[in-house]
Amino acid sequence: MLRKVSFILILGFISILNSCKSPEEDKEELSIGFSQCINQDVWRISMNHEMTVEASLHPEVNLKIYNANRKVKKQIQDIERMIQNNVDVIIVSPFESDSIVPVIEKAGVNGIPVIIVDRKVNTSNYTAYVGADNVEVGRIAAKHIVSLSKGNANVIEIKGSSFTSPGFERNLGFKQVLSKYPGIKVVTMEARKDELDLEPFVEILNRFPEINYIYAYNDVIAYQAWMVLKKRGLEKKIKIIGVDGLNGPTGGLQLVKDRIIDGTVLYPTGAAEAVKLALKIANKEIVPKNNKLNTILIDSLNADILSNQFDKITIQQSDIEQQQSVIKNQLKKYSTQSNLIKLLISLLLIVLSLAVYSIYSGIVIRRKKIELEDTNKKIKNQRNEIKKFSNELKKSNEARLNFFTGLSHEFKTPLTLILSSIESLETEFKNKGISVNKEINLMYNNSRRLLRLINQLLDYRKTEGHSFTLRASQTNLLDFSKSIVSDFEREAKKKNIDFSLTTTNPDLEVYLDRNLMDKVYFNLLSNAFKFTPEKGKISITIKEDKTNNIVKIHFKDSGIGIPDNELGEVFNAFYQGSNNYRNSSGIGLHLSKNFVELHKGTIEIHSKNGAEFIITLPLGTAHLDEKEIIKEPVLDFVHQSDYLDSEVIQKVEPKNTEDKYSILYIEDNKDLLDFVSHKFSTEYIFFSSDGTDAVEKALELIPDIIICDLNLPGMNGFQICETLKKDLRTSHIPTIILTASDDQDSYLKALDSGADIFLTKPFHLKVLAQSIKGLLFNREKLRFYYTNNIVNIEEGSFGISEQDFLKKLNELIGKNLENSSYTVEDLARDLAISRVQLYRKVKAILGISISDHINNMRLDKSKELLKKSDQTISEIAYAVGFSSPNYFSTSFKNKFGISPKEYKNI
Repeated sequence: MLRKVSFILILGFISILNSCKSPEEDKEELSIGFSQCINQDVWRISMNHEMTVEASLHPEVNLKIYNANRKVKKQIQDIERMIQNNVDVIIVSPFESDSIVPVIEKAGVNGIPVIIVDRKVNTSNYTAYVGADNVEVGRIAAKHIVSLSKGNANVIEIKGSSFTSPGFERNLGFKQVLSKYPGIKVVTMEARKDELDLEPFVEILNRFPEINYIYAYNDVIAYQAWMVLKKRGLEKKIKIIGVDGLNGPTGGLQLVKDRIIDGTVLYPTGAAEAVKLALKIANKEIVPKNNKLNTILIDSLNADILSNQFDKITIQQSDIEQQQSVIKNQLKKYSTQSNLIKLLISLLLIVLSLAVYSIYSGIVIRRKKIELEDTNKKIKNQRNEIKKFSNELKKSNEARLNFFTGLSHEFKTPLTLILSSIESLETEFKNKGISVNKEINLMYNNSRRLLRLINQLLDYRKTEGHSFTLRASQTNLLDFSKSIVSDFEREAKKKNIDFSLTTTNPDLEVYLDRNLMDKVYFNLLSNAFKFTPEKGKISITIKEDKTNNIVKIHFKDSGIGIPDNELGEVFNAFYQGSNNYRNSSGIGLHLSKNFVELHKGTIEIHSKNGAEFIITLPLGTAHLDEKEIIKEPVLDFVHQSDYLDSEVIQKVEPKNTEDKYSILYIEDNKDLLDFVSHKFSTEYIFFSSDGTDAVEKALELIPDIIICDLNLPGMNGFQICETLKKDLRTSHIPTIILTASDDQDSYLKALDSGADIFLTKPFHLKVLAQSIKGLLFNREKLRFYYTNNIVNIEEGSFGISEQDFLKKLNELIGKNLENSSYTVEDLARDLAISRVQLYRKVKAILGISISDHINNMRLDKSKELLKKSDQTISEIAYAVGFSSPNYFSTSFKNKFGISPKEYKNI
């Protein structure tokens, strides 16, 4: 009770502390990164300031500014760093238009919105652009010169760098206007790093003494040009027009007021607008792609007005910053005081509660201590016993249920092969001269598998009843091992496995029950071959230890191994590894351990780069009773490998695959897969999958029929069927599910997953063959119906996904009927599938190629136009997308047996 109350008080204290958080801490932070291309420029400094002020109005915004200082590589590195830091929005003022395109597109691929400010980039893969229209800036400056000069003047244009979008576009707008006035002569020079190049400028002044106007790329260059003119006494003769119009002591607005330059074009930074756009994008709002800022000409007429307005804005921004600072300080003080008060109250309550409870507890504990201890012990013991019994019962029931479920599946697959082989033999014997060795071999091997499974059941019952009697006889261990190893050599050869048997003493004699040890060998080797991949390695090593008078037999493989945390459970009855997707009884290793222990030996396991089982047997007879030793060995049966010889099975390859339907059979049982493939390969194009790549193969092949087993590695049959039915590319393919489960729930799951037919094992080969033919026949009826009703798609004639696909297909074709250059590749791209998948999909549903379907729709539309419109045949031919009237007439006559002219006159 004391612990509970303490726990409650601690939780209350923590909840009070959590409630002390300020409201600002609950807001989700928005990180914005800004890459500035130039950091030593008045206009750029103003941009940074405006962006910082706007961000400060939003407490949740965390703005970080990176300065590239005219270095493209530095700017790319800065944007890469923002992507790595996973900022919410990236704002970029690019230095060049081409160099940073890849990193901007990389940010888009990583899902980070990108806002371009001021300068443009040569890609459209960004979220939004903010900036003034630089072409309009150039046009405004040119119009001002035209207005002042009345169309006759000599002008020096100091343009920006051509590799930047502002430099290029301002020059373009300036030339567009002045090109209409032949009386205005322009001499153009380029600024170096956005600064005036003095030597070329002085040279132009010397060569052209009659200059009237100077148009500068920005106000800084304009002021530098004025300084040169002032030294030469030309400051009053030549008028200067700049760009930017910043407010401040050195800004363009002040230069106009001081009569240093005649005018400047306002070029807003767009910094505040960029932050606002970033907030909208972060809030999932839709924003325009291009956001152009307004610009005007500033001259002596409006300079004072604009200067006063900008001064007021600057003062307001300063007041806002001061107020924010005061508010933040007040919030900190309030938060601190509030937290202290809450903390003191909570501590006081805790102290009072503990004091009251300690007094009460002292009284109660003294009275009830002995009684509670006794009661608790009894309850605890009873609870542990009940819990233990419940867990054991639960594990036992689950293990038995899994055991019989797996065993049922193991029985039904061999039964399917046996029954199908017998059915096949009945047909084969009717045709003389046809070999039936494969079917007989299958029947024999699978019968042996069933016998072995049944014997395992009997052995398990015997071990539970302790009714086994050891019958040990003197045996040459190497010869005994060789007799078993030989049965697995064919499987080793088939899977290209390095299979070896070695010993340190070929003449070693051991007393063992050959019948029981045969089962141990077989179980360990069967597991090794099941879980060792092709080109793997399996070895048996016999090592005699004369010092301890024992022999160790090592069974080592390079298979999937056993997880470390499950090594202690390997020999438990019904155990199956978490990495084992194959159905099995799970009692083989349990029986093996019991059989080895009957020999007074041990078996242990190690798992590193595969699995290694080590059997330790004592030598001699001292460990055995006289009754357990016999002179002659007793064998219940001499086993043969359950694996088929691959050389016996000869697949019949189809002679001609034209016009044959294709089948994809998904089955992890190699024997059943080979048998069904052998029976159907002459009539169909047969493909197979072991279940690990079922969906990928179906999407690659687009077969006409899919046959799928239920229990598979990875996805089961229901999941594979549901995945393919939901995919536009494979939704039309009829699917048959085969399973050993014949309960109603499995049948309902098959229907829910979209399966067309549900067959239980063991199934008859004729039933499977007829099911395939029935599904193909129904699909052909639907094809015939649709090819005669191209436009009208009735509800229920196809599946919902096929209806949607055909409607969308027809809509796209209908929208592009007039476009003769609209290709099948364009149609596939609009449908978001590949050209090959589109061809196979349409061929499977309609029975015709996609090109024929497009032509049919064009010709059907032309019939309607020939009857209802007054257009000529040539006009109709182009209207429905034919490249020439002659080709249209030929196609029309080939389809309808009559020329368009004859049809129109009917």
